[in-house]
Amino acid sequence: MADVTLKGVTKIFGDKRAVDSLDLSIADGEFVVLLGPTGAGKTTTLRLIAGLEKPDAGSISIAGRDMAGLSPAGRDVAFVFQQYSLYPHLTVYENLAFPLRSPARRMDGATVDARVRQVARMVRIDHKLENRATRLSGGEMQRVAIGRALVRRPAIYLMDEPLSSLDAKLRGELRLELKRIQKELGSTLLYVTHDQIEAMTMADRIGILAEGRLAQIGTPKEIYTNPANLHVAARLGQPHINLLPPELLPGAPVPAGTRTIGARTEHLEIARSGAGNAEVDWIEHLGDQNHLHIRVGGHKLITLADADLPVSPGERISLTLKNPLYFGQDGRRLAG
Repeated sequence: MADVTLKGVTKIFGDKRAVDSLDLSIADGEFVVLLGPTGAGKTTTLRLIAGLEKPDAGSISIAGRDMAGLSPAGRDVAFVFQQYSLYPHLTVYENLAFPLRSPARRMDGATVDARVRQVARMVRIDHKLENRATRLSGGEMQRVAIGRALVRRPAIYLMDEPLSSLDAKLRGELRLELKRIQKELGSTLLYVTHDQIEAMTMADRIGILAEGRLAQIGTPKEIYTNPANLHVAARLGQPHINLLPPELLPGAPVPAGTRTIGARTEHLEIARSGAGNAEVDWIEHLGDQNHLHIRVGGHKLITLADADLPVSPGERISLTLKNPLYFGQDGRRLAG
């Protein structure tokens, strides 16, 4: 496996900077997730590393080797796309074996067979090896697509939202599988998604992309607890962070220059009070927890609460801030 380095990489399409002066380093064996909304530059970054797009500025290196001028075939990367991209007329076995039978690899039959069966077991599709791709479920097809990348053992795996078209239960299962496989292989993996749960549960580090720029990169805990700015703070957390004016709720002293307070569930203390400063608007029941939708003046807040908290819609409660996040006029984080 190999490390990957991007220095000052820029890609322009017409008048849009899809990737803008991007600096990114991925260590050997690291699982990095790029998180951001549609149009943030996630997929373009993958395509630049793979050689499917050519940067207008900057450099890309893999294992210390400059990729300038190298074709996709010469870069030793494997790309897993959002869609399955399988050969429908081939069996699972033949789909997995296909990358190993190219003239560039020239593996003997026994080696191909051993590797295909090993990867099939790894992605838990070995019981379907003789089935045609058209006879598989969506989850099984995505396992084959991932397996077809794994069988190659490239320098780096690039994955473009490969789980987004699956149902929630299947996404949860494959998230765990993918992380297990990555650790088992010790592989370098760059994964892009707009799903914060995928990022939080799989990544060694998360990079937050915004309009082609890297807003912040760090461990999931670092990104969640110490966001650099409002955009980063809004990317992680369920329910989403509440953004409030400084004078709305009582709590700790507000730093000078504060324009916005960010309050997650753990930053809000709830007390039942008939003369409270907030009103419960409505409640979403989630089983072991509830989403409380709360009104404070003309502002709406959402927070999690224990399912057995005895509150009802229309009831007055008291809300107090506890160690929230503070942001200045420019949206940057201020020290609390």
